[in-house]
Amino acid sequence: MSGDEFSYRLLRQLTQEPNSTQRTLAQRFGVSVGKVNYCLKALIQRGWVKAGNFRRHDNKLAYCYLLTPSGAAAKIRLTKAFLAHKEAEYEALQREIESLRQELPPPSQFPDNP
Repeated sequence: MSGDEFSYRLLRQLTQEPNSTQRTLAQRFGVSVGKVNYCLKALIQRGWVKAGNFRRHDNKLAYCYLLTPSGAAAKIRLTKAFLAHKEAEYEALQREIESLRQELPPPSQFPDNP
């Protein structure tokens, strides 16, 4: 997964669940907590995400990650780029499938027992 794709997925997830923990995000994306931490810090430095600290009743620190206006705009740009990339992959896959179909003999020529 490229850096832009990971940023897109991270921004998308934070939009849906701003109270996600880094551990939860790491498990969801199949990456290390360190990678999530590194990427979140980069998004915060870019001004795309704001991290808020909130104290829970059990005195543990909790974070809420919120997209800033520039983060929302970045998410839109990344979504467009991600969509274009996926559409190109889809079209390439369709061409490959059609090519494979062309290699097969007509169904009437298939043996009854493969």
